[in-house]
Amino acid sequence: MESVSLSEGRGGRRVNPGPPRRARLEGAGGAVTVALAAGLAGCSGSHSILDPAGPAARDVAWLWWGMLVGFGLVFVAVVALWLAAFRPRERPSHSPEAERRLGLRWILGGGILLPGVSILLLLAFGVPAGQRLLPLPLPGGEPPRVIEVTGHQWWWEVRYPDEAGEVVTANHLVMPAGEPVDFHVTGADVIHAFWVPRLGGKIDMIPGRINRIRLEADVPGVFGAQCAEYCGVQHAHMQLHLEAVPPEAFEAWLAARRDLEPESPDLDDEHASARDTFAAQCASCHRVAGLAEGDIGPDLTDLGARATLGAGTLAMEEGAVARWLAEHQRLKPGNRMPAHDHLAPEDLAALGAWLETLAP
Repeated sequence: MESVSLSEGRGGRRVNPGPPRRARLEGAGGAVTVALAAGLAGCSGSHSILDPAGPAARDVAWLWWGMLVGFGLVFVAVVALWLAAFRPRERPSHSPEAERRLGLRWILGGGILLPGVSILLLLAFGVPAGQRLLPLPLPGGEPPRVIEVTGHQWWWEVRYPDEAGEVVTANHLVMPAGEPVDFHVTGADVIHAFWVPRLGGKIDMIPGRINRIRLEADVPGVFGAQCAEYCGVQHAHMQLHLEAVPPEAFEAWLAARRDLEPESPDLDDEHASARDTFAAQCASCHRVAGLAEGDIGPDLTDLGARATLGAGTLAMEEGAVARWLAEHQRLKPGNRMPAHDHLAPEDLAALGAWLETLAP
């Protein structure tokens, strides 16, 4: 009798037996592991509410976990009762009065008692958590520092009011770690929302109104902030780079910007032509201390010290500003800065190189 190999069928045709059972199980286990890892990755990171970095955020996270556990228990109980209802058994006979009493127990227990206890528990834990976000008087009596944030389509204006002099920047927020900070927020055009997931809740930024929220970072770090209210086509590209630094480093950061030497339009150096281009093309919208006082677009006085461009669209690195100037309508369509097609590439490159030097 002619022997046929395992890889051949009748007529000598090759048959693919497929991977062995153990290999299939290992492949399925690997897929589950990858899916689990991807899911758990959402529990950490700069935008995760499950990785709190401040007292208010911890209260919110614990409240979330409590609600999740409570929902899980209710879900399991409902499924267990549902399955028990389908279990074959002899139907007990009740008098009409007993049926009414049984129905009344379910209505009172499931329809009044359970929701009532759940709401009381939510209030017991939720009200103190919400109070941490309110700008209430501190025990010591000294008011916390105030930082003003204004939402624009689609960028952030950040102001540090102080008796020693106001500091203005854009798309980059620095705050002291280890102490509460009151944020006064508003919108310049449409409704935005200020949200730092790892530090606490969000608050709406409404044109013509100032809302207040108190946040605190336990330790120095970099935290992602995001507009959390749909505000137009580039809503997703309205990110804010937020850094918490030690208090002494924060004071030094402010002092460096207060003492920043203004740009002089009369300087004759390698960037003189770039300043002329800026004065002719950009000064009506953008401010650079000592050179222009435009108030339509972001303040550029310390642009070179920022982490990103275009509210998180590009990382700040050599040549990034020139690329933004040349491609900003492609990188962030619909933004209010007009195209610079009428400028030569070398002029844009020179302008970008000069703007990158604007730093304390």
